[in-house]
Amino acid sequence: MKNIVTLVLGGGRGTRLYPLTRFRSKPAVPMAGKYRLIDIPLSNCINSGLNRIYVLTQFNSVSLHRHIRSTYSFDSFHRGFVEILAAQQTISSTDWYQGTADAVRQNLRAIQQPGIEQVLILSGDQLYRMNFEAMIRTHRQSGADVTISAVPVATQHASGLGIMRLDDSGRVVGFLEKPKTEEELAMVRTEPDWLDARGIASRGRDLLASMGIYLFNRDTLVEVLDKTDYQDFGREIFPASIRTRHVQVHLFDGYWEDIGTIRSFFDANLKLAAHDPPFDLASAQAPIYSRARFLPPSRMEGATVRGSLIADGCIIGEGAVIENSVIGLRCLIGRDVVIRNSILMGNDFYQAPDELADDHSKSQPPLGIGAGAIVEGAIIDKNCHIGRHVRIKNEKGLTSTEETEHGMIRDGIVVVPRGVILPDDWSP
Repeated sequence: MKNIVTLVLGGGRGTRLYPLTRFRSKPAVPMAGKYRLIDIPLSNCINSGLNRIYVLTQFNSVSLHRHIRSTYSFDSFHRGFVEILAAQQTISSTDWYQGTADAVRQNLRAIQQPGIEQVLILSGDQLYRMNFEAMIRTHRQSGADVTISAVPVATQHASGLGIMRLDDSGRVVGFLEKPKTEEELAMVRTEPDWLDARGIASRGRDLLASMGIYLFNRDTLVEVLDKTDYQDFGREIFPASIRTRHVQVHLFDGYWEDIGTIRSFFDANLKLAAHDPPFDLASAQAPIYSRARFLPPSRMEGATVRGSLIADGCIIGEGAVIENSVIGLRCLIGRDVVIRNSILMGNDFYQAPDELADDHSKSQPPLGIGAGAIVEGAIIDKNCHIGRHVRIKNEKGLTSTEETEHGMIRDGIVVVPRGVILPDDWSP
C-alpha cells in the first residue's frame, strides 16, 4: 500500500448541481447533515490504508481547500498526507484543466516520485463505501495494466453510464458509453451465470457499469498521458486502453451513487435518513471522517421527528414536525415549523443576541426557519433567513423554473441558495 498514490478529481463547474455549486465546488457540497462529498473518497482511502492522497481542484475551491486543511492531517511518523493540487499556470502549461485526464497530465510530477508503482484515480462526488485493498489485489493477481471498478446495473439505468463487455477471465474487451438501443445493449450484456459464479446475484442486473474508479500501473499512466492529448478518462483513455493494454474489471456489489444532479443529491440524502438506509453512516469498521466542530448537542423542545437525520448544534422549537429530512449543523427551527422530504444544510455560525435584535428592528428574519413556516420537497442551502409562516413548496409541480433572487426549481425540487432572505409570509 505504501507504493500507491491516490488522485481525487475535484470536478469541473458542477453545472448540474447549480445553485449548490454557485459558491463551492462539487466535492465541497454538504452531505448527510455534517459531511462534505469529498469526505467519502478520502474516508475510503484512509480505511483502506491509503494515506498518500492528492486532491486536484480548480473551480470555486476555497471552501474545499479550507475543509481539507482543517480536517485531514496525519502524524509525522507515517508520511501520510492529503495535499491539494490546484490548477495553475506553469512553464509547460498556461491553461486550466481541460478534463480529468488533462488534470492528471498537468500534475505528472506528483506521481513520478520514486517508489510509486500504482496510481488510484477517484471521483470527488460519489457516495459509496469500498475497501480498495480488494481492488488492488485484483489488479496485481491479474497482471493488469489498468483495473476499473464495475457495478452491476439494470437496463433502465444503463443509458447514463459507460457499460463494459468482458471475457471469461474478467478482462475488459468492449466498452460503450451510454447505450440506448436494444442493439447497443445486446453488445455489452453480461450473462447472469457469469456474475453468479463470482458471488454476485444478478437480480436482473445484466450490465456492468464503470464506476469511474481506476487503478493504473504508474508507468502505464505516464506513457498514456505523455503520448496522447486525450482529455478525459471515461470517454477517451479508458476505451483506448482496452485496445492496447490489459484492462481488468474489479466487481463491486455495494451501494454506489454518482451525485451529479440536484435530483440524485436530493434522493441520496433522503435515503440516508430513511429506515434501513442503503448506505450506513454508522460503521464501526469503515467510518466516514469529517471536520471536528466542537458543537453542542442538538436540543428539541417538544418537537416531533420521524425518519430524519439531525446534525449537531441544532435548536428545534416546540410543536415542530420534521419528517424524512436531513437537518444540517446549527439549524435554528422555530415553533410549529413543518419540514417534510427536505434538506436543510444548516448554518456556519450562530447569531449573537444583539444581531438578532437588529434583524427584527430591520424587519429582516433572523438566521434559521421562522415560526409556522412550511418546507416541503426543498433544499435550503446554508445561512438562509426564512421568515415566519413562509411556505416553500413546489405547489404547481413544476420541473424547472428560471432563477430568481429567492431561488429556483430544478428537477422538481425547490432550491433556496446560500444566504437567501425570505420575509415573513413569503410564498412562491
